Amino acid sequence: MEILFQIIVLVFSIVIHEVSHGTVANYLGDPTAKYAGRLTLNPLKHLDPIGSVVVPIFLILMTGTGIGWAKPVPINPHNFRDQKYGSLKVALAGPGANLGIALIFGLILRFALLLDFIPNNLYAAFSFIVIINMLLAIFNLIPIPPLDGSHVLFAFLPYSMQKIKMFLSQFGVFILIFLIFFFPWFFSFLFYIVSWVSSLIIGTPLTI
Repeated sequence: MEILFQIIVLVFSIVIHEVSHGTVANYLGDPTAKYAGRLTLNPLKHLDPIGSVVVPIFLILMTGTGIGWAKPVPINPHNFRDQKYGSLKVALAGPGANLGIALIFGLILRFALLLDFIPNNLYAAFSFIVIINMLLAIFNLIPIPPLDGSHVLFAFLPYSMQKIKMFLSQFGVFILIFLIFFFPWFFSFLFYIVSWVSSLIIGTPLTI
């Protein structure tokens, strides 16, 4: 049941992440995601077989905490009213949504702990929601395509460094898979940052 709960939390956290991208894009004048039926919380519209199923289950079984991704929301940046920073705003919407969820549940935990009134199972459940959403936010801000951080990087990358953009766009997904499956220290470092930031929100040390 615990693993099932973790998978459900992870899936809906990913879905909210993607819907946030599409919602901000729609607000900025691009209805592509809306017309594609992606502004919905229905997981079946967003899930990617590898990123939303295989990788999360593998990582949960191996490390106790999963991470993953969904099918990218279709975006046409040419439709944005804000041509300069539109793509940057859309890219930050997903991690921002996960950060918001982590803050809400983290602050609830913080006040519940101050009142010394929270059952152990509820504490564990809320802690996982905080950790998984903080993990999604920080993970997706890594500047490697197809993660959102790459769009943030590209928004500020000078034209003289376009070769770096082309290289990352072409090989980013392979770099990311290599880091996930062949560098254990990558997740150790990521989990350390997530645990530290989550502890600041909740007010008590958390371990992943």
